[in-house]
Amino acid sequence: MLDYTGHPLVDVGIATIAAFAGKRNPVTVTEADVDAVVDYMQRNYTVDPLKSFLSVAFPNSGFTQPAYNTHPEKRQAYADRVLRAYRSGTPALDVPCVFTGKPAAAVSLDVNGELQPGRTFRQHIPLLTGERVVNFYPYGDPGLPVCGLALLAIQALPLGCAKVGGRLLAVHSNDADLMYEFAHRFLEQNRRNILTAQQAGEKKLAEHPHWPGTTVIATLLDLEGWRADAAKEERPVSITAYHFSNSGQGVDLKLYSLPLEIASFVITAMTSHYRAAWMALCARGWEIAWGRAARKGETFTPRYNLLYEDLFSLPESSARFIRRYLLRAPERRPRLSGDPAVNYSIKGDADLVSWDLTALFLRKVVNMNPNRIEQIRRLGDTLAAYVSGENERRFFQSFLMARRYDDLRALLIRASVARIKGGQAPLVAFDPYIEVFEEGTDLPYTDWRLARDLVLIRMIEQLHHLGWLQTHAEEIVEPTEEEESNA
Repeated sequence: MLDYTGHPLVDVGIATIAAFAGKRNPVTVTEADVDAVVDYMQRNYTVDPLKSFLSVAFPNSGFTQPAYNTHPEKRQAYADRVLRAYRSGTPALDVPCVFTGKPAAAVSLDVNGELQPGRTFRQHIPLLTGERVVNFYPYGDPGLPVCGLALLAIQALPLGCAKVGGRLLAVHSNDADLMYEFAHRFLEQNRRNILTAQQAGEKKLAEHPHWPGTTVIATLLDLEGWRADAAKEERPVSITAYHFSNSGQGVDLKLYSLPLEIASFVITAMTSHYRAAWMALCARGWEIAWGRAARKGETFTPRYNLLYEDLFSLPESSARFIRRYLLRAPERRPRLSGDPAVNYSIKGDADLVSWDLTALFLRKVVNMNPNRIEQIRRLGDTLAAYVSGENERRFFQSFLMARRYDDLRALLIRASVARIKGGQAPLVAFDPYIEVFEEGTDLPYTDWRLARDLVLIRMIEQLHHLGWLQTHAEEIVEPTEEEESNA
């Protein structure tokens, strides 16, 4: 009876109907299943807390029209028209639905029957224009022709969204099972919140406690069974979350996108080999107590996880992500109130540094050449052995604090020359050095700092394993991101 269309708002609504019926494949949903969800919607959309909240999705609709507060029969009549236009026997137009291609329903979607049959506007579908706006429609003929099932899917959409910051958060994916899982999670949470509010006589629906990006990633990481299957099958998964308001007080839409390579990294990072290292980083990404809560020790609920939020800036900000979360470089000037990065420490968080997780990030997100990844690992091992074996604290400090490529290169040359004079092999061979730092002779990679940070990650992991870093932690001064950005 139902099938996905490729349109995010319609598809999330279809996934919500399927989740209500407990059927993962919407094709298996029957008319009786649809009747059950429509009965639930008609009971709850016409009373608080949803009656108040639906103004975010369907302003000035029959569900939210204040004039109908004294005429509940009009609200019920509107619900009948909009929610039940899918039923067999509903008259059809000789005009296709813009979402499904099926004939549009020949129903006027207002109580008084004044609207052109089958045409929808902003009060029926979020982010459309109003009734009398002719712009963006063929031949200036306003309204979108929609069939009953597509219209119902749009109306069901709010039930399958998280309420975040007074807006709706809808999660769409190219993976139908994942989209279903998100809709199912949000639907169940909403049904619990609706029941709680009604029992308490509340007019408002409870908010999700976290920011939109954090909500998406936290939910994804919590989908244990789905993630295991996706990782095993190596599914190409992408996610786009739509955080929007259709309210008359201000229409707005913000997208949160996880393309294939980022989603693949997150899913793989939760497999057994990487999970402990990844979850340790995630745990340190949460907003820390600040202001009154920090001063007086009051109960504090974090609103965001900065690591989760920064996943949506990838791959463009990969170098910054690596430095902040994988290398653990502190940021002395916080970006946000409660920024956890102010407490990060290259030496203090050495137990959180993982080369395996870093190599995964380089393969999945940065798409770095595997040979270069291996050369970076070997160079890190070589330098860690040199620092530990020779107790070269000054070398480590200089490598850590290098602010110019020339300084870094000179440092490695001096160390190699000193070893040659002592009858030993040079510290760094020519070909591996070129592979790590340069594209050709005297032509440094534009990302030399990234290469240095990656070598440092491997060095720190090894030096921590050897116990050298713990012994010399008090003597080491670490740079801040602010210092690096001014270099």
